[in-house]
Amino acid sequence: MRVLGIETSCDKTGLAIYDSDHGLLGHLLHSQVQTHARFGGVVPELASRDHVRKLAPLLLELLDRCAVRLADVDGVAYTRGPGLVGALMVGAGFGRALALALGVPAAGVHHLEAHLLAPLLETEPPEFPFLALLVSGGHTQLVRVQQFGVYELLGESLDDAAGEAFDKTATVLGLGYPGGPQLAALAEGGRPGAEVFPRPMTDRPGLDFSFSGLKTAVLNRCRQQPGEECARADIALGFEQAVVDTLLIKCRRALEQTRLQRLVLAGGVAANRRLRRQLSDWASRQGIQVYYPRSEFCTDNGAMVAYAGWRRLQAGAADPLDWEVRARWPLGELAP
Repeated sequence: MRVLGIETSCDKTGLAIYDSDHGLLGHLLHSQVQTHARFGGVVPELASRDHVRKLAPLLLELLDRCAVRLADVDGVAYTRGPGLVGALMVGAGFGRALALALGVPAAGVHHLEAHLLAPLLETEPPEFPFLALLVSGGHTQLVRVQQFGVYELLGESLDDAAGEAFDKTATVLGLGYPGGPQLAALAEGGRPGAEVFPRPMTDRPGLDFSFSGLKTAVLNRCRQQPGEECARADIALGFEQAVVDTLLIKCRRALEQTRLQRLVLAGGVAANRRLRRQLSDWASRQGIQVYYPRSEFCTDNGAMVAYAGWRRLQAGAADPLDWEVRARWPLGELAP
């Protein structure tokens, strides 16, 4: 079965073709960073318009690269939510119309489920069950993945997600958009231990997160000593280390609580080098197996949507014609 995956939940247009016999045949991704950079963040209307412009040309290019005819597509998967409503509607409308024209089934994919399953695209995928740390611009969650379609939310951010805190802190430090990667790059020049920030909600039991106060601590520190490049690098490192330590502490707790031996790291922040390095070092000492998607599949992409859609279509979960998109869609409401 060959499934076309379409991702348009926010500021990236992603397409991919997954073949049940041969795996991922190919994928393409268009980023809207330059479109939104001058505004310091994503402008929903501009994101939707750009998806409209890019989808058809990207599809033709993908088919050519994969040496696949449109008639060879057996199913279409599109991101149904959560995300920006306008952007979701572009991808969903395009995917549903295409499926209807081809006479093939279509499946709306949960964006977070697709992220959780992204490591299964690798040559050495994790076995079920496993613990997943999903860290992105919009979500920070610890999820027990019992099997495909069966997820238990163990903890989540009560305010800013980790990726959101990275972006907001980058703005405080005078960095451009997208802020997370620029802050991580600035942190490379920081002096370890020069700036120390709190590890929020680690002094109490539980698996929930909170990063809003950490961002405020950085803001207050910058007001004390503005403008010095060395201080900015030290502050960036101090902030990044605080986030990494917080995530590590919560992962350790969750693994002890669930007694699982496999940990999956997914989402855009999963590409952070410091987080990967320190998590891998700790896990190797504890005998925990850690799995990551390749860096290009940490951020939003069509490959993860194609794979999750294939699993859904294989299970007979095709959508009816009266489809809808969902800006908010708790993972717990996803049908098994």
